[in-house]
Amino acid sequence: MRAILALLMVATLSACATTGSGGPLAERDPYEGFNRGMWAFNQAVDTVAIKPATTVYRTVTPKPARRGLGRVLANLSEPFSFINNLLQGKPDRAFNSLGRFLINSTIGVGGLADHATDLGLPATPEDFGQTLAVAGAKESPYLVLPLLGPSTVRDAVGTAVQLVADPARIVLNQELSSTQEYAVTGARVLDGRSGLIEGGADAVLETSADPYATARSAYFQRRDAEIRDEEGGDATLSPEEEDRLLNEALEQDSIQPEAAPEQEDQVPKDSIRPEESPSGPETALLDIFPSNVLREDSVSGGD
Repeated sequence: MRAILALLMVATLSACATTGSGGPLAERDPYEGFNRGMWAFNQAVDTVAIKPATTVYRTVTPKPARRGLGRVLANLSEPFSFINNLLQGKPDRAFNSLGRFLINSTIGVGGLADHATDLGLPATPEDFGQTLAVAGAKESPYLVLPLLGPSTVRDAVGTAVQLVADPARIVLNQELSSTQEYAVTGARVLDGRSGLIEGGADAVLETSADPYATARSAYFQRRDAEIRDEEGGDATLSPEEEDRLLNEALEQDSIQPEAAPEQEDQVPKDSIRPEESPSGPETALLDIFPSNVLREDSVSGGD
């Protein structure tokens, strides 16, 4: 149903085109009127349903259990990454994804533990939207999908393809009952929304003068980096290191720097002013929004 809806939207967008605000990003957002309306709809759904459910989930589920669920869901995406890496002519990355899946599915107990990273196989995720970009569709109009959030016309097609061609989804659809499939989808939604809360995306959007434009800018920068295979080393960080870096990026007051040894006796501690943090909220937003949500049946949105 979601695949059909996404394709119908892509086919009818020409009737929804409006002229947005000026600037380079506006040129990539010819459907801004439609997109802002869909953004408002997604935020309303998030406010009344998704965020409250996620808050309960985070309250009753210990952090190690939430982390394990996220790893299991990420492990399920490895076969599709393997296929897309092959389609993009990247055999090394393809077999890296395959190796991760085999290792984490066995000694990692279905992905609960990420032993593949410890063994030198960092995540190399790819999706069909990236495959289309490598094939030549690098520039594509911005598009906000219902419930799925920020995307482009190209990535909407990629999402639709994933919904019907992802090997993990095919197997789960064949082996699970309808109730169990809904449970898996619900787990994806909760895991993705929990990641946004934990990473601080809500705070970024709530303090932004234009949350829609902030999310749009972050999405384009993030996707452009993903298409260039710029993982930025995120996959090699431990969960504790990820949490620390995100918290530092979102701090509004930096930690006071230590005085240089030669000035230690001359400059009082209280006179040292905190340095400006080289990272800001938008940097953290790029790291966590919306990469783990858009292709995992989650809801994006700030509030």
